[in-house]
Parts: sequence; C-alpha cells; structure tokens
Amino acid sequence: MQYIPPNNLRGHDLASLLAARGLAPDWLQVNDFDPHSPQNVARHTYSEVAALVPFHYRSAVPTLPELRQWIDVLVAAAKEAQAARNAPMATVLHGPSLLLLGRVGTGKTYESYGAMRELAVTGVRAQWHVTTAADLYAALRPRHGIDSEAEFRTYRDAPLLLVDDLGAGGKPSEFTEEVNFRLINHRYERQMPTLFTSNADADQLRDRLGDRVTSRLREMCQRVVVKGTDRRRAA
Repeated sequence: MQYIPPNNLRGHDLASLLAARGLAPDWLQVNDFDPHSPQNVARHTYSEVAALVPFHYRSAVPTLPELRQWIDVLVAAAKEAQAARNAPMATVLHGPSLLLLGRVGTGKTYESYGAMRELAVTGVRAQWHVTTAADLYAALRPRHGIDSEAEFRTYRDAPLLLVDDLGAGGKPSEFTEEVNFRLINHRYERQMPTLFTSNADADQLRDRLGDRVTSRLREMCQRVVVKGTDRRRAA
C-alpha cells in the first residue's frame, strides 16, 4: 500500500461523506506514517476512485438508504475477513450486489458514484472498475490486435464493478447476451460485489437480458427502485 501524506485530498468535498460514516472532518488528516492505517487506506482508495468518477459527479453523495446499508455490509465483511486472515488491512472482496432500476434521469448514476466515493473513505480497501454496458460491449468486440479475453478478465475479476445502463438498447444480440451471461455468472458464483443500473423496469429485464441473466441477477442483487422525474430536464 502506497503511503499518501495528509492534505492530499483537500478540495474534494469529503465532509458530508465522512459525516455519514460518523467520522470527524479532519479524520483523513491523521498522520501516523502507517501505510496500512485506515486513514492512509482511505486516502489511497479515494485517490483511485476520484480518477474513475467523471467530473460531473465529482461531488456525488448517496441518498438512498439501501446504498448506505450496502456499504455497511461490505465494510463489515471486509473487516471480518481481515480479522480471520490477520491481514494488515481490510479489503472488499466478497459481498452482495445491487441493481438500481429507474427511468432515465432519476439519479441512478449519481447515486452509484456517490456510493463509490463514500465507500472509499471508510478505511477499507475498495478497488473498482467502471463501465457502461455499451462501452463494455464495444471493448469486447473482436478486432485486430486486441485480446478480447484479456480485456474481458479486467471486468470479470474486478473486486468491485459498476455497470451502468445494463439492458439499454432493447433485446440482446447473441453477442451481448453471451457477454452478460459470462460476466454476471462469474461474479454471481463468487459473490463479487457488483453495482448495476438499468432504465428497464422489472418486467422489461427478462426481455432485454434473457432468462439466464435475469435469474442470476434476481438472486445476487437487491433491487432498488429509484423514483422521480428526469433531473436533466429540470436542470
């Protein structure tokens, strides 16, 4: 674990995230020169997460209680595994997944990036990979000079994965259905935490994703319906 000195994260609007965790605003500034201290793990993890969060969502804060509960479960599981292994730090490796459902513009992506930011400041190591479903399929389409299987493994094996807009575009093609199944089945069998968002409602998921994928999503994910109007139209 790389040591990151205090003050590295000034200007990142972290006070509300720390307060949600019951932490003082200056908690991240504690300097004990221990690369595995919760504060340094948080500084290191948040620096990685900040590089993944788009500028538009740089101040996102989760508001859904289900997301906060999910974070609590992941943190508790990581600390339990740390104690069992006598590891130097707690790391998120296994846990439940979430599926955020809602119409376009209701804030699913905002909530997802907010959850990433808040989990990052808990002092638990959380390594994310982030994609939209459309970008995932584009990255994995066979093309000259690209090892599609190696590319697939970066998503498949990510300790934490965000897949935004799953099921967009209507019925799946043979290619997208295979990608969805291989990715979700792998993570389902290993209980690897995954955060999905989708504009499809519960009744549309089967048509858009197929029976095999929908069945696994139903078991591995807590479904959370995000309600409201299109925030982008109101802006």
